[in-house]
This record gives sequence, C-alpha cells and structure tokens, in this order.
Amino acid sequence: MKKILTTLLHCLLLRFLLPMSAQAWQGEVVKVLDGDTLHVQKGKEIVKVRLYGIDCPEKRQSFGPQATLFTQQFILRKKAKVEVVNTDRYGRTVGLVSSGGKLLNRELVRAGYAWIYPAYCKKQPLCNELIKLEEKARKRKVGLWQKRNPLPPWEWRKKPRR
Repeated sequence: MKKILTTLLHCLLLRFLLPMSAQAWQGEVVKVLDGDTLHVQKGKEIVKVRLYGIDCPEKRQSFGPQATLFTQQFILRKKAKVEVVNTDRYGRTVGLVSSGGKLLNRELVRAGYAWIYPAYCKKQPLCNELIKLEEKARKRKVGLWQKRNPLPPWEWRKKPRR
C-alpha cells in the first residue's frame, strides 16, 4: 500500500511540475511590434508574444511610440525568458517576458508606458503588484500619466478612425 501511495504521489508531482517547466522557454527578441507585442525566436521558429496583464498605448495613440521605444531599448536583440500564461484568440502566446532578471511587463507599468489590463490580469500576486506600480506611476506623473486623463487603449480601439 505504501509503494502504491508513493508511486501515485510521484505521478501527481510529475503531472503538475512538468507542464509548468514546459511552459517556460528562452529565445531572442528579434522584433518589437509595439509596446506590448514582440517576435521572439525560439529555435528556428518566430513566436508572436503578447505581454500578459498589461496594455500599452497603440502606435498611433499618444505615448504609443514612446512605449514601443521603451520596449525596444529594454529587450530588442536580447535573450529573453518567456513564461507562457495562455494563448489569445488571435493565436498569440500571452506571457511574462523577462531579460537580465527584470520582467518587461512590470517595467512598462513602472515607467508609465502601460496600464494594467483589468479584463485580463488575473494572475496573483503579480496583478496586485502591477496595480500598485500603476498607482505610483500615476502619482509621479511619469510616461503617459503626464496627461490628465489618458485614454486606455481598450477604449481608444473602440473609437472610429478616419
């Protein structure tokens, strides 16, 4: 009986540990599409990665170019670790991306170039930390928080374009 329980316990541990380690990988960031979307080379494959839990201004939106530049300077042509959270409806990998021991998702919020994306940020305790970082960036009036009432990208995307 003890052997059966031990074997069962090992199987359960493997079941939960293996998928987690298989969901993190490393590659080189070969292109920054905008502040929160990257192309990462994983072996011979180019993977489109959307940063989890945040939303940067769009390219044509106020502070969009600055968010893109921040991301380029932070991670372009560098090795990155991608921790996969899920895949979105567009087929993009959604994840946490870090380089040099720093999490890009977090650094964009800290610098004032991203909102926490409340509809999609559910991973705790990270999302609570991002909320606090956003509040600090607002108080310091850094990045997009220099404007009085910056329009979140999810609202900006709903507006008709000319």
